[in-house]
Amino acid sequence: MNSFLPLLAELKDLSGIVTGVTDIPSWVPQWFIDNEFGGNSMYDWLASIAILLGSLIVGKLLYKITGGIVKKMASKTKTSLDDILVDKLEEPVVYGIVILGFYWGFNRLHFTNSVDNFFAATFMIIFILNVTWLVARVLDSIVEEYLVPIVEKSESDFDDQLLPIVRKTVTAIIWIMGILIALSNSGFNIGAMIAGLGIGGLALALAAQDTVKNIFGGVMVFLDKPFKINDRIKVNGMDGFVEEIGVRSTRLRTLEGRLITVPNGQFSDNPVENVTLEPTRKISNTLGLTYDTTPEQMERAMEILREIIEKNDKVTNAPLISFTTWGDFAMGIFCVYYIKSDDYILSAQSEINLEILRRFNAEGLEFAFPTQTIYKKELP
Repeated sequence: MNSFLPLLAELKDLSGIVTGVTDIPSWVPQWFIDNEFGGNSMYDWLASIAILLGSLIVGKLLYKITGGIVKKMASKTKTSLDDILVDKLEEPVVYGIVILGFYWGFNRLHFTNSVDNFFAATFMIIFILNVTWLVARVLDSIVEEYLVPIVEKSESDFDDQLLPIVRKTVTAIIWIMGILIALSNSGFNIGAMIAGLGIGGLALALAAQDTVKNIFGGVMVFLDKPFKINDRIKVNGMDGFVEEIGVRSTRLRTLEGRLITVPNGQFSDNPVENVTLEPTRKISNTLGLTYDTTPEQMERAMEILREIIEKNDKVTNAPLISFTTWGDFAMGIFCVYYIKSDDYILSAQSEINLEILRRFNAEGLEFAFPTQTIYKKELP
């Protein structure tokens, strides 16, 4: 951090060098120089306003030039890095020119020491934060140009999950350093602030228990790898596809198309069902036939069920079929079969159920429905 101090000191002296050239032209009327407002002459006020307006105009012109000429020149090159850099740099550079213009303009005016110091510290903070923004955008553009294509071409899914977290972490570190440098060079005692944070660390830790828990949950997701991006999972009653895995939370796109942000602590406290990794989908049915069904018809019904299921190419493994229950109004045939997970689950069930309906109707096998038989006995 101390390596930035000489540069910042030169930046502070820049306004003094520029404002040292303050010779008043001979054509300015004397009364315009003698009349003061707020401790500054009318000439100084108008000169400062002119500088402020000039910086805005220069910034606007530079933005127009960058958007028109520079971007067209960058688009003609073979690499796309210059296009990304121009796009990322134009706003911080333009804002930097405007900030320096405002700094120069205000530095011409003099108020009380406290007001002057306040403005100087404020502009220093704003300028350093603008430089921090520039650095963060440049690094992000480099990652976008070089690292993202490499990650997209790799076969591993781990780097796809890790890259967004690394980008956010690096950006956060840059901003934290920039804020600390800005505060340090504006007169704030960073050591005292850090000591104060240490004293209040216990209270902060108690208040941030859920956040810490979610962060550790995110670490466990990366280590255990219970799921990856684009997997369909079920957790705590939520069902959806994983779109993003972050340090604190994970985003799911539900089957209804809604986006849900799930705290990572949910994955350590609740069972996670990875639907994508299931090899097959188990289907269990119980078919109820009327009590008028003969033993021969019951055997034929089970044969038909077996033929239908084994004939379907979306079913894997042999089905389990058994006459199992004597219900209140039906005799039950229990049937279990497994559909391949890479096929459409619902379409396979529809095919099998429609074929069962056709074959049972053709064989005269009747499905039961809730009925009651009432016997009436006359008393003597």
